[in-house]
Amino acid sequence: MHRYANPTRFLRIANAVLPWSTGVMVLAFAVGLSYALVFSPPDYQQSETVRIMYVHVPSAWMGLFVYTCMAIASGVALIWRHPVADLAARCSAPVGAVFTFICLVSGALWGKPMWGTWWVWDARLTSMLVLLFLYLGYMALAGAFDDRQRGAKAAAVLALVGWVNIPIIKFSVDWWNTLHQPASVNPVGESGIAIDGSMLIPLFAMAIAFKAYYVTTLLLGIRREIAAAKVRSLRLAEVQG
Repeated sequence: MHRYANPTRFLRIANAVLPWSTGVMVLAFAVGLSYALVFSPPDYQQSETVRIMYVHVPSAWMGLFVYTCMAIASGVALIWRHPVADLAARCSAPVGAVFTFICLVSGALWGKPMWGTWWVWDARLTSMLVLLFLYLGYMALAGAFDDRQRGAKAAAVLALVGWVNIPIIKFSVDWWNTLHQPASVNPVGESGIAIDGSMLIPLFAMAIAFKAYYVTTLLLGIRREIAAAKVRSLRLAEVQG
């Protein structure tokens, strides 16, 4: 693991991965959007509003996935003082916050015609809102100190403690009687996959597109942070010189 703490070695890997992740992202978005808007049929109950699912569900998955990645990277940075892991956590936070925000907004747009209201203090919705606040809190805490290392440590602790909200989001519909429906795609659960194949194709394509987007923006963000760190080092050397 410490081999990848070397920024030069990491940049070589990132430069090799970026064209592939970008290509997968573009292809998956093309397939997902075309199927979602053209080929996927309307639902017999929800009609055309079911198409919100192709953005809402993958963005919800990504909100949980990115926070888990951020918490793991924060733990690695906190315990082993891995500089690239700290940069990965920092660059993951805004991406995860955007996905979580999209999930909440698209859920409100979907909930209005289905539930008759934009928002309810449901266990799933409330815990997802808490996740957005955790993302925002991480970013605020990371930038609240003049010393970047102190900010990184404080934000890493918040990320690790806040991860307890992830299983709460995941199992909230099972633990409590909530308005939000249970998972329709759960291969390891009793419900299995309760969506028709014509809807699974755009759903999984959009999920792949969102993950490829995350990988692409993460690598670009880390590369930008490494370049900024080099600039800060050069300026500090000039001042000391």
